[in-house]
Amino acid sequence: MLATKLSSREALQEVRGKAKELLSAQKRRIYVCAGTACVAGGALDIYAEFKRLLKEADIPCLVKLEEDIEESARCGVALKKSGCPGFCQKGPLVRIDPEGWLYTKVRPEDCADIVERSIKGGEVLERLLYHEEGKAYDRAEEIPFFQKQTRLVLEHCGRVAADSIEEYLAVGGYESLEKALFDMTPEEITKEISDSNLRGRGGGGFPTGRKWTQVRGYESDVKYIVCNGDEGDPGAFMDEGIMEGDPHRMLEGMMIASVACGASQGYIYVRAEYPLAVERLNLAIRDARKYGLLGKNILGSGHDFDIRINRGAGAFVCGEGSALTASIEGKRGMPRVKPPRTVEHGLFGKPTVLNNVETFANVPLIIEKGAQWYRSIGPENSPGTKAFALAGNISNTGLIEVPMGTKLREVIYDIGGGIREGHNFKAVQIGGPSGACLTEKDMEMPLDFDSLKKIGAMMGSGGLVVMDDKTCMVEVARFFMNFTKNESCGKCIPCREGTKRMLEILTRMTNGEGRPEDIDLLLELSDTISHTALCGLGKSAPNPVVSTIKNFREEYEAHTQPGDKHCPAGACAKLKHYHIDPEKCRGCSKCAHNCPVNAISGKVKSPFTIDQEKCIKCGTCFNVCPFHAIEEG
Repeated sequence: MLATKLSSREALQEVRGKAKELLSAQKRRIYVCAGTACVAGGALDIYAEFKRLLKEADIPCLVKLEEDIEESARCGVALKKSGCPGFCQKGPLVRIDPEGWLYTKVRPEDCADIVERSIKGGEVLERLLYHEEGKAYDRAEEIPFFQKQTRLVLEHCGRVAADSIEEYLAVGGYESLEKALFDMTPEEITKEISDSNLRGRGGGGFPTGRKWTQVRGYESDVKYIVCNGDEGDPGAFMDEGIMEGDPHRMLEGMMIASVACGASQGYIYVRAEYPLAVERLNLAIRDARKYGLLGKNILGSGHDFDIRINRGAGAFVCGEGSALTASIEGKRGMPRVKPPRTVEHGLFGKPTVLNNVETFANVPLIIEKGAQWYRSIGPENSPGTKAFALAGNISNTGLIEVPMGTKLREVIYDIGGGIREGHNFKAVQIGGPSGACLTEKDMEMPLDFDSLKKIGAMMGSGGLVVMDDKTCMVEVARFFMNFTKNESCGKCIPCREGTKRMLEILTRMTNGEGRPEDIDLLLELSDTISHTALCGLGKSAPNPVVSTIKNFREEYEAHTQPGDKHCPAGACAKLKHYHIDPEKCRGCSKCAHNCPVNAISGKVKSPFTIDQEKCIKCGTCFNVCPFHAIEEG
């Protein structure tokens, strides 16, 4: 181990130089993706199999950086666990460096072939490469999914060992902290962040530099830096990817914030549903303390700062700032009336900087390369890049990063690969349960804070749930309203009672009991709730309903039309109708034998019929008919 407590800037530079030498001495590196998705797909078994095979083949193997450069050079292979590269649809993933080969959908039984042919023979295995339109892509960076991205915050994810501070140092880690401690004043740091116009990536888009400047300006015996890792939007996993794949970059951003604002204590609030992220963060904090990068008198600078982790219990409302700080304090996570704001009366009543994971991960890059470099990426009012989680009915689900202002069409088709199974694009929910639906008419929409705000949408933390033409938009609105109703803290009546009433109406619609007046009633309730709820959760709760009515009112009308209620997408089970086409029916009786409620009758070799009073719309008859005589409507 290189680890020793460092007492000066020069000592850090010496260790960083040694780490770079050790990394460059490793002739070949195997990175097994150990992000949550790949771990769920068996990545740890793949890692263990590589370790066993390399040992059996008598190939010296390193699993971490060593102090001896000659030993590193003698060991022909370094086996490492990386973070998530983002190509989740094709996992488990294995990357071979320095060639940059990316193997997809790897199984433990593939490891022997990789060791024999790729590690020993230096040969790429074409069968494990990514293929598109008949072409095999050798290097990860050439794959269209990656080629169209600009990976800055995510640049290390999948390319360095996620559990190694030494490897982070080897790729330039903590250089920005060093610069902030010894080459810049707190005023210069906050000015650099302000000049960059970095806006909070948690959803609100508030200027980060303004927040830091306000906290720095308050006189207080204690100030806090709090990182919001409570990523609760359905389908969102951007912060999870950063915490698991590059935890030190986020920690470095928090450390720089502490120097800028004069804070001595930091907290990371992480969802309990992210056990792997918590594990990686705990390891990163422990290693940073070992090197003297956290604790008292950091690198002999006189600056004190430490970080601890608080695990949330899964309440979505704790993503709101005042509810989050209340939870850390041991209170029930409920928002409070503002002002005062968190910057003046935050954690334990003290001035507090509260930013999310991705925001802090941007900070080291800005300090290293400067505000003007950062502002050269993306539009003027929303510079930099944004990480998005692609989920739903899209070919390439995963974690991506693109410049702010990238068109929605580029994300969905050029990077995401379009809609799965030949279906047509219908909508994409952006911003989670607080966001809105974008449709085909929005395909040229630039994805940045201001452009989305103009059409009544919001970026949120960056979740993109893509829906195809088989998706019922009334059911989508019901799903998000159910989520919001369940996650309401109950403090204010508009949110507690209003979301419940809206959910009842939407549920009635999807159950075939909707009334024509329900549509206007939903809009009336939405207006009341958005204007009277206490916090952002309640104020934005009606957004999915309003946007789906705006864009797909005809679907709502179909669900509530007297005498002809139906679901145009065919997704709402209780609005389905099954009929037997007598021209196609051969009277085989297979449908009648499989019907669970005996709703189908008839004579063999003659057309059968369905009793609509008895039919429970389960679809069994539709699935078992060998002659496609059952029609769904």
